[in-house]
Amino acid sequence: MIKVNKLFKQFGSQVVLNEISFEIKPGELLVILGESGSGKSVLLQHLIGLIKPDHGVVEIEGRDITKLRESDLLRVRRDMGYLFQDGALYDFMTVYENAAFPLREHTRLKRKDIKTKVLDILKMVDLKGAEGKFPSQLSGGMRKRAALARAVIMDSKILFCDEPTSGLDPIKSRNIMDLINTIVRKLKCTTVIASHDIINSLRIADRLILIRQGQIVAAGTPAELRSSKDAYLQEFFN
Repeated sequence: MIKVNKLFKQFGSQVVLNEISFEIKPGELLVILGESGSGKSVLLQHLIGLIKPDHGVVEIEGRDITKLRESDLLRVRRDMGYLFQDGALYDFMTVYENAAFPLREHTRLKRKDIKTKVLDILKMVDLKGAEGKFPSQLSGGMRKRAALARAVIMDSKILFCDEPTSGLDPIKSRNIMDLINTIVRKLKCTTVIASHDIINSLRIADRLILIRQGQIVAAGTPAELRSSKDAYLQEFFN
């Protein structure tokens, strides 16, 4: 369970998050939608503890991560995966080494067990045979899939995705969102996606929240939001 209560963040004179509150159920796939500059990515970074709020609470499995020391926060993050907007792969590592890195850093698995786990997850994201390639040798879609493999390699209980379709064409965008949906359902992990991709978000989300000017202006299932008579929602989704 993730609970956000009255989260507030201001940069200079700009209020980015204005008393935001919501909950995410275990196993739920929630998409955060909003116009550019609405605060989607900033909210996501608060949920993983990369940014501290001016005030408010981010509670993950009963612990307010805004109050944790960095050492305690690192332990909490071991149960989290984060898919960065640009993938954030290590350029000097192969696809295999990128996926294996969290296991080598945070577990005591033997080399053969790491190899089995990495090859299994690379097969799951359709990168079988690409384990020896470097990020510079991959297409944009392949880099996203390699980054996704690394994000879930630790059997993450929670997955955060920041604009996973950014920079991809419509077909690759659909494919990566479908892949995320398939993997998180299989792993049964709670998933939060910040996205501008309205069409694909409506296809895969259990629930969505729409942020405007730092506030939640709508929340509900895809069907509920699409059927709303609110003028702004109608304009946004159409």
